[in-house]
Amino acid sequence: MMMRGLIRDAQGATIVEFAIVLPLFMVFLVGLLDIGQMVYGKSVLTGAVHRAARASGTETRNVTQADATVLAAIRPVLPGVTIASSRTSYFDFSDIGRPEKWNDANGNSTCDNNEIYTDENRSGQWEEDVGKQDSAGDANDVVVYRVTASFEPMFKVPFLPERWSNRTLSATAVVKNQPFGNQTEYGSSAGSCT
Repeated sequence: MMMRGLIRDAQGATIVEFAIVLPLFMVFLVGLLDIGQMVYGKSVLTGAVHRAARASGTETRNVTQADATVLAAIRPVLPGVTIASSRTSYFDFSDIGRPEKWNDANGNSTCDNNEIYTDENRSGQWEEDVGKQDSAGDANDVVVYRVTASFEPMFKVPFLPERWSNRTLSATAVVKNQPFGNQTEYGSSAGSCT
């Protein structure tokens, strides 16, 4: 008789249901906030990188100021963020990602076995990318500006592994420098791959 009364008694059921649903709801809510911060951070980072790339494509080519502008724009969205930037300059858009010219005698798509190459970027060795690394470029050069932002999220999703706590976002902008002078041609000296 007493057991039937306990089964029919619904008092306190709400608090038990709430205790079951609350943790799931909180994980869902914090997860949404975390994703929202990442999406908003990516949007702000992309906009800042594009503005900085356009600004550094002028004659001054002040890359330090461009990086500082990106950091100042992203810092309010991603507190404690650190950025790493790189620039690669090319003579023309068609050169992006192209290797330096060489005679691929053995057909393995790698400069080796004393194959002769043209040192177009004047680095003293054959490279798979003809671009000049860490260069803001000269007049009329095409510059690929990449920024990677590393941060610790404000909203940490509970029950996720610690290795997911640090996040990385990246943005890339490609601009052509202003024609403020004569464009430097690629180098024409030859070398031999080992």
